Amino acid sequence: MPQDAAASHDSSAPPATLALADGTVVHGTAIGHVGLTGGELCFNTSMTGYQEIMTDPSYAGQLMMMTYPHIGNYAASDEDMEAERPMIAGFIVRSFTADPSNPQATETLDAFMKRYELVGITGVDTRMLVRHIREKGVMNAVISSTEMDEAALVEKAQAWPSMEGLELASRVSVDAPYTYAEGDGPRIAVYDFGVKQNILRSFAARGCTVRVWPGETPFAEVQAWQPDGLFLSNGPGDPRAMPDAIETARAACASGTPVFGICLGHQLMALAHGADVYKMFVGHRGANHPVQNLDTQRVEVTTQNHGFAVVEESIGDDVARVTHRNLNDETVEGLRFKQFAGLSLQYHPEASPGPHDSHYLFGEFLDLIEAVEQPAGPADPS
Repeated sequence: MPQDAAASHDSSAPPATLALADGTVVHGTAIGHVGLTGGELCFNTSMTGYQEIMTDPSYAGQLMMMTYPHIGNYAASDEDMEAERPMIAGFIVRSFTADPSNPQATETLDAFMKRYELVGITGVDTRMLVRHIREKGVMNAVISSTEMDEAALVEKAQAWPSMEGLELASRVSVDAPYTYAEGDGPRIAVYDFGVKQNILRSFAARGCTVRVWPGETPFAEVQAWQPDGLFLSNGPGDPRAMPDAIETARAACASGTPVFGICLGHQLMALAHGADVYKMFVGHRGANHPVQNLDTQRVEVTTQNHGFAVVEESIGDDVARVTHRNLNDETVEGLRFKQFAGLSLQYHPEASPGPHDSHYLFGEFLDLIEAVEQPAGPADPS
């Protein structure tokens, strides 16, 4: 184990092992809760924001590895939560500190992880592991600070359920509807498949009345609330394993009420209109991805978190046009629909890597609501 990786962490912490499904095994030191956990091993390239990442519901079922080497230096704060608890399955870092410096912190990151029984490992060569994942693709893994038999842990990783075909949104959605904010602006009905708090804050900051509904809510119940706009949220898992949510997206788009989808919601809207979605080899997870707005030609610095993407060739010419494109790999990052008033984004405009590059898209949705007369006609004839 690298000496500097262990130096700033509790020397009394037990050893831990990370075992990948392809047989790769590395050893380090336990952080957080002592136990065993597993999921899809992926990585995030953000230099900061680890607590927001840990609590983002879209990361449910995933072991999160941070590429930035020093983690925990500003501890944990109640203000940095995107959900009520951590959503990741486990945490992997190069160098973890137990001596943070942040006057706004409420507890150390290690204490935060222990409180929520989140298993993690430090003192591993994350650079090597990231290069391995980039070459081999994302795969399942387990972290253990209790069981150390390498062969047994590899078998557990191989037996862990694959993210492909896995429905996870129902595990992170709310149990009952609730009103998040009341304002003088449009009434926004949010389908919660794992919505981030900053999305709700973004609507509330623009004066909207925001009501959040469980992802499994029948559309007729939401429509009875008479919303001015419908929002399909981000969330975890494979959208192709969500037939009821796809039907909900189809009904929403046919209702005449403007619809906005982000991340998983974007994929559900595409699937509802005959497009295909595929599982990416590695996925996009970080806060520095360049995306071009094809209407303005401007490039935005974006935050991304997805392991699935829409197949551009499957989008019918009469269905939608691509409005945003990832400049790293040319994947679809935004759609504007032609047969109804709707737009969708693969990335997260509520996040702040730019820091304000993409906030305008909430305004575009509210403009769309204002412009639509009932019954709605074609939103984008181009």
